[in-house]
Amino acid sequence: MPNGTEEQQTLTEFRDAAVLSKAWPFEEARKLLNRYKDGTPAKGHVLFETGYGPSGLPHIGTFGEVARTNMVRRAYEILSDTATRLVAFSDDMDGLRKVPDNVPNQEMMAQHLGKPLTQVPDPFGKFESFAHHNNAMLRDFLDRFGFEYEFVSATECYRAGRFDDALKSVLTHYETIMGVMLPTLREDRRKTYSPILPVCPRTGVVLQVPLTEWNAEAGTVSYYDPEDGQDVTVSILSGGAKLQWKVDWAMRWVALGVDYEMAGKDLIDSVTQSSKIARILGARPPEGFNYEMFLDEKGEKISKSKGNGLSIEEWLTYATPESLALYMYREPRKAKQLHFGVIPKTVDEYYQFLGGYAGQPVEQKLGNPVFHIHGGNPPANVPPVSFALLLNLVAVAGTSDKAVLWGFVSRYVPGATAETQPELDRLLDYALAYHRDFIAPTLKRRAPDEREAAALSDLDARLAALPQDAAADAIQSEVFEAGKAAGFEPLRDWFKALYETLLGSSQGPRMGSFIALYGIANARKLIAEALRG
Repeated sequence: MPNGTEEQQTLTEFRDAAVLSKAWPFEEARKLLNRYKDGTPAKGHVLFETGYGPSGLPHIGTFGEVARTNMVRRAYEILSDTATRLVAFSDDMDGLRKVPDNVPNQEMMAQHLGKPLTQVPDPFGKFESFAHHNNAMLRDFLDRFGFEYEFVSATECYRAGRFDDALKSVLTHYETIMGVMLPTLREDRRKTYSPILPVCPRTGVVLQVPLTEWNAEAGTVSYYDPEDGQDVTVSILSGGAKLQWKVDWAMRWVALGVDYEMAGKDLIDSVTQSSKIARILGARPPEGFNYEMFLDEKGEKISKSKGNGLSIEEWLTYATPESLALYMYREPRKAKQLHFGVIPKTVDEYYQFLGGYAGQPVEQKLGNPVFHIHGGNPPANVPPVSFALLLNLVAVAGTSDKAVLWGFVSRYVPGATAETQPELDRLLDYALAYHRDFIAPTLKRRAPDEREAAALSDLDARLAALPQDAAADAIQSEVFEAGKAAGFEPLRDWFKALYETLLGSSQGPRMGSFIALYGIANARKLIAEALRG
C-alpha cells in the first residue's frame, strides 16, 4: 500500500484500480464497503477477527487464516478511509476435553479434564495455565511474522463482564436458539443439549447439562446436580458460564461487533448456524468466506493425528516466510496439496512475482500476490540466482561448504557476495537444508545409452569451443543444437536425458543457466564422468 510519503495522486490511482480489481482480497474487501454503504460504522472502525483454540499449539492453518485475513484488511484500507482492527481471539475458556498426546505430565493433566483451559496447570511448568502457555506461543508466532493484531482472551472477556449483555440476550432468546440448534443434533444429544454451559461452583468444571430454568433479567440458570440431588442455580455472568461453540461464536460476533471472519470449509455448518443465531440476537453476521482444506501429496486431507501434514517450522526450515505466504494467497477456495515437494517451485514463483512487480501498471500490481503478501510495499531485492538453480548447484558441487558455493555464484554474478546479496545467502542456507533432506537421498545418475552418449560428446565439444565466461543464452543455444543434431524429438527427451545422466534426477533447471553457474569446465567434467559410465 502506498506510504505517507507518496503523493495523493498515487493513492487515488490505487483506490480507483482496487474498486475493479479481481484479486480475491479486494473482492472480499468490497463486501465490507457494501456492508457500510453509508460510511463508517457507529463503533468507528471495521473489526476483523481470527479465532484460535488453545488446546494445541499454533499450526500452519493458523498462519493461513491470519495471513489471509490480514490481506483482506489491507485491501480494505486501500478502498476506505475507515479505521480497522484485527483481533486474534483465543477461545481459552473452553473445557479441556482430552489430554493432548504431545505434552508432558499427562496424569496431572487428566486430573483437570473438563475445566476451562485457563484453569488447567501448564504441563510445561512455565506459565500460569495450559491456555496461558499456548496463548503465549500464539502471540510469539504472530509477532514472528509481523502481524499487527490485538490479542483477546475469552476468559478475560467472560470474567470482566464484557459478554454479560450478550449472555442475557442469549437467555432472552433461549427457546428460539434451541429451535435453531436442536434439529442439527443427534437424537441422544438433543436430550442433554443446552447452549449455556455453567461452570460448576464446586468442581470448576464446564458442565454440559440440560437447564431446568433460566432468568434473563437476573442472568441466572438452574440445572440438576446429581451429586447434591437437587437443582442448583448459578449466575452465568462474569465468568459463571460459557456457551456452546456455535452459540458462543455468534455471541462473540455480536458482543465484539465483528465485521469479517473467514473459516475453513469444515466449519460451513457452524457458520450457517452461528449466523442464524447472530441474527436472533439482533446483529448482522460478519462477512467472510470458507477456505478449502489442505491435502497431502496423495490427495488425502491433512490430519495432525495422521501426521501427514507439514508444519510451519518444517516449511521455514527449507524456505522463506514469504513463499509460505504466497502458498496461502493463491486460490484459497481450492483444495491444494501441501507437502515438501511444493516448496522449491513456490519459492521461485514468489521471486518471479516480485521481479515483475516494479514494472507493472497499477492494475496488475494490485493483482500481483506480492502486493498482498507485503501489505502493498513489496521489497525490491530479487536474488540473481533461482532456488532451483541453487538446489542443482548444491547437488553437483557435492559440498555443504557455503564458501565453496559462493565461489560458483560469484563467478556467475560478478561482485556478488553474502554481504551484497543477503537474500541470496539466505536462499543458499535453505537450498543446503532442502538438498540434504529431500534431494540427496534420491539422486542416482544413470549411464547414457548409445545415442545419448554421442549427443553428450557433441555437447562437450560445443562447450569446449565456447569461452569460459560464455553467457547462459549462448550455452543454452549449444545445448539445443546438440539435442537437435542427435535427432531427439521431442527435445524434452534430450533434456530429460541430461538431467538423468548428469544430475541424477528426472527434472532439472534450464541447462544454459546451470552450466553458466557451475562453470563450463566443471560441466565438462560431469559429461566426462557420465561417458565413463
